[in-house]
Amino acid sequence: MIAKIGKGSNMYGAILYNQQKVDNENGAVLLLNKIPDTLDGRYSTQYFNKCFEPYLSANIKTEKTVRHISLNPDPLDKVSDEQFTDMAQEYMERMGYGNQPYIVFKHMDIDRTHIHFVSTCVGIDGKKISDDYDHHRSMAICRDLETKYNLNKATEQEQKQANKIFKPVNHKNGDIKSQIASVVRHLPKYYSYSTMGSYNALLSLFNITAEEVKGERNGQTVNGLVYVALDENGNKTSNPFKASLFGKDAGVTQLQKHFEQSKEKMTTNPSRSVLKNTIELALHTTSNETDFKKHLVEQGINTIVRKNDDRRIYGMTFIDHESRSVWNASQLDRNLSANVYNEWWNNGNKPELKIQDSPVYITNTIDDQTTKDLFEFISHDNSQSSDLGLLSLIPDAQGEDYEEEQFANKINNKIKNIKQRR
Repeated sequence: MIAKIGKGSNMYGAILYNQQKVDNENGAVLLLNKIPDTLDGRYSTQYFNKCFEPYLSANIKTEKTVRHISLNPDPLDKVSDEQFTDMAQEYMERMGYGNQPYIVFKHMDIDRTHIHFVSTCVGIDGKKISDDYDHHRSMAICRDLETKYNLNKATEQEQKQANKIFKPVNHKNGDIKSQIASVVRHLPKYYSYSTMGSYNALLSLFNITAEEVKGERNGQTVNGLVYVALDENGNKTSNPFKASLFGKDAGVTQLQKHFEQSKEKMTTNPSRSVLKNTIELALHTTSNETDFKKHLVEQGINTIVRKNDDRRIYGMTFIDHESRSVWNASQLDRNLSANVYNEWWNNGNKPELKIQDSPVYITNTIDDQTTKDLFEFISHDNSQSSDLGLLSLIPDAQGEDYEEEQFANKINNKIKNIKQRR
């Protein structure tokens, strides 16, 4: 079961996003906690928002007052509304929100039926509910709920991989060739990416870029690939290294095979719908590029924004470290294309969220470990696009004969959440 904890400041937007599912008959309200009933049993976004106002008004100094949490069982799990309700109450109680107002929404618009919580971390006294180690606590609760309700658990292999903490290339440390090797030799084993552009988007998180080169040998055209190290601003800091130096997995032929395999795999990837919904929520609950990226980083997603000299956005790529897949925006949904972000962030034209905000009835029928528990956030001021941190999965550089066993045994259990820099 995947638990995602979102932290923000837009309560109305979080409620509105979920209410859209209800209005479109793709969701329903399962549970209200510390939120009074109305006389006629009807509820609206405005009503829900008002129920949180006493808590938000009492806020003393908490910046991110809103909590938007989702619990995503495995698609194969069959969970009843009663079980969802019981799990929601236990989860929120153990997370410290038993006395807080919260709404539990059930979403049914993707193949993974799941629930969302909307609440606030500000108590009625204005003080913040502690979120220390909240992702660790959330993970432990999810494991207990999986056992209690006989849900599918993360595999042993996924559990083992969870403890691997690795770092990007640092050109100041020298031996750049070995640093690049430790990334490109192992990256295909962990991530799916279907184009050279998405491959380079992923490489940019590790201060590397790949460039295609063409030449002629014995009268025949030869395609090749070279790798170059980058600094924190995306500038080249090394001579190019031939792909052949790093083994067959780093070369053009094997990459093309990986692209095709990834394309097929990603077509049926259930995480696609979860990722789309997460990005859609971030788009409608943030007002600028910086906050959008920060919101997604908290969900284990890096955003690569490509701009021309006039600062117009012409490309968006999302790297989901939970599913270990790289997506161009258009692959997810045409309504998430680059022009949507350009119009919103550069021209102030916010994408319309088509909501029927009329009252609705409350009805009786109505995402394994979180990424931040899997990988370490590293403050990483990288190029013009990936400047809000990264989740790295690649080993520290060793010698050229870096062994797979050493790679697998490099374990660091200390999980850090470092505030991201612009």
